[in-house]
Amino acid sequence: MKDFRNGDNAVKVGGKRSGAWLVRYALEQLPVSHTFGIPGVHNTEIYDELSKSATIHPVLVTHEVGAAFMADAISRCSAGEIGTLVIVPAAGLTHAMSGIGEAYLDGIPLLVISGGIRTDIDFGFKLHELDQHKILAGISKGSWLVKEHRDIVPAIFAAYHRAVSGMPGPVVVEIPANIQLFQGEVDALPVFRPHSPAMVEDETAFDQAVELLAEALKPGIFVGWGAVDVARETGRIAELLGAPVATTLQGMSAFPGNHPLHTGMGFSRAAVPAAENAFKECDCLLAVGARFGEIPTGSFGCTVPEDLIHVDVDPAAFNRNFPAKVMIAGDARIVVPRLLEKLAERRLQNDERRRLVVKQIVEDKNAYREEWYKHRNDRVNPAMFFDELRKQLADDAILVVDDGNHTFLAAELYEVRRERAFLSPTDFNCMGYCIPAAIGAKLVNPTRQVVGIVGDGAFMMTGLELLTAVTERAGIACFVFSDGELSQVAQGQEVTYNRKTCTLLGKLRLDGMALATGAGYVSIGGNSHIAGGIRAALAMADGGQPVIVDVNIDYSKRTRFTKGVVKTVLKRFPVSDRFRFIGRALVRKVTG
Repeated sequence: MKDFRNGDNAVKVGGKRSGAWLVRYALEQLPVSHTFGIPGVHNTEIYDELSKSATIHPVLVTHEVGAAFMADAISRCSAGEIGTLVIVPAAGLTHAMSGIGEAYLDGIPLLVISGGIRTDIDFGFKLHELDQHKILAGISKGSWLVKEHRDIVPAIFAAYHRAVSGMPGPVVVEIPANIQLFQGEVDALPVFRPHSPAMVEDETAFDQAVELLAEALKPGIFVGWGAVDVARETGRIAELLGAPVATTLQGMSAFPGNHPLHTGMGFSRAAVPAAENAFKECDCLLAVGARFGEIPTGSFGCTVPEDLIHVDVDPAAFNRNFPAKVMIAGDARIVVPRLLEKLAERRLQNDERRRLVVKQIVEDKNAYREEWYKHRNDRVNPAMFFDELRKQLADDAILVVDDGNHTFLAAELYEVRRERAFLSPTDFNCMGYCIPAAIGAKLVNPTRQVVGIVGDGAFMMTGLELLTAVTERAGIACFVFSDGELSQVAQGQEVTYNRKTCTLLGKLRLDGMALATGAGYVSIGGNSHIAGGIRAALAMADGGQPVIVDVNIDYSKRTRFTKGVVKTVLKRFPVSDRFRFIGRALVRKVTG
C-alpha cells in the first residue's frame, strides 16, 4: 500500500481522531453521495458520523443484498460516483455477497466498508469471528483490514483506486469496532487524487487494427459495457466503415438503439434477425469492452471471424473464448477516439455499403416487430408493451431489468437511446437485482425517469425494498411481469423435456405488496390497458411515489434468445444423448 502519510501528498492535522470520524472524512473526499446498509453493533459509530455529513446520505435498506444492488446501480449510471456500502461483518457481509459477486463478474466498482470485531481485547471466541478476507478473495479486487487509526484514510483511498483502475470491481475495507469507537493519534491525512485512465502507447497495434478494418469487405462492431462512455465515437467509426453494431446484454446502453446501424444484442442464431443477418458474412470484427460471455454469444454459438480486433481494459479477456488477431489493452475512453482519428485519416468511401446495411437492418427489424404483433391472446403482448413504454418515456430514461424471461424480451423489443440507461445483472445472473438497483439509480438521478422491469419470481426476492423507496421518496415505476412461474426456466424445460419441474410460484397479490410498503398500484390486464396503465404509473412516479404495476404478460411466444440457445446447446450433445432428449420430449408430448 502506498504510504500517503508524509510529504506533499499529506495534510497535517495533528491530535487524536476517532476511526469513525476518519471514515467519514475519507468518504467525503471521494465521489460518494450515498451509502447503503444496516447499522449494527460493529458499525453504529460510523453511522453516527455519517449523520453529520453535509455531502453523504446514509440509506437504510431492508436487506444487505439490496444495499449491494443499490450501490451497484449508482456506479453504473452516475457521473463517476462509486456505489458504497456500510455494513456489519459476518451476516451483513454474506447477505451482501450476491451483489458483490454480480459487481465483480460484471466489472462494476463498489466500495464496501465493513465493521469488524474488536481487536483490543482477547475474549476468546468472539461474536462474528469470521475471516471475511478469505471469503472475499474470489469475488473482490482486494480487501484491507485496518489495524491503526492512521491507516484508515490511506486504506480507503487505496481501495477506491483499486476499484476503479483497470478492470473495475468491488473492494472491501474492514474497520474493527474499537478503532471506530476510540480515538488515536493521526499526524496527517492524505490528499485524494482523482483517477485518470492510463494512455496506450502501442501504435503498432492501432495501425494493424486500422489496416484490417479499412480492407475488410464486411466489417462488424461488437460493444460491451467497457465501451459505454464512447458511444458517439463508436457510432462515427461504424458510419465510416458502413459496419453493423451489435452489443452485449450489459452493453445495450453502450450504443444507441435508434442509430441506423444498431442491430441488437449478440449476433448468433440466438440474436434477433437484424443482428444475425447483418453479421452473417462478417470478415473483420472490432470488439470493444466485450468479453464474449455466454449470454451475448448465444452460449458461445456465434461465428467470430479470424480477423478479430479486441479492445479491452483487462488483458485477461483476450483469447479467452475466441482468438484475436490484434489485441489492444487499454481503456476504451482512450483507445476508441484514437482508432477513430486514425480511420478518419484514411478517408474511407463506404457510403454504398452503409446504405445497404441500414436498409437490411430496417427491413429485418420491421419484420420481427410484425411477427410479435401478430401473436395475440387475452394477455399483454410484450412488443406492444415495450413500444408504448418507449413512446411515453424520455430518451434519457433509465430502464432496469432483473434476471429472467423479461430480460431477453427487453433486449429484443426495447430501444435504449442513451449511455448508461440500461442496467441488468449479467455474468452472475443474480435474481433480485431490479427493485433495489432501480432505487439506487433514482437516488443518484432524481430528475430522470427510472423504470424497472421484473418477473414475479425475482420480485419476491427483494420487493420489500420498495419500503426503502417509499421512505426515500424514490419515484420509480416497477412493472412486474406476472405469470405465476419462473418462465425462463420453465420455457427451457418445456423445450427440452416437454415438462416443467419446480417452476410454479403461486399467486402473488401485488396489490397487497403495494399496501404493505406504501407504494402505488396499477394493473395492466390486457393490451387495451397498456397505454393508460403506463401513463398512470409514470405520473405517480413523477410525484415521488414508487408504484407497482401488475402486468398480465403473455410469455407464450419464445424469444429468439431462448430458442437459439436451446438449439445451440442441444447441438453440442453427443448424438446418442441428443436423440434421447428429443425422443423423451416427443413421447411426453404424445402421452402427456
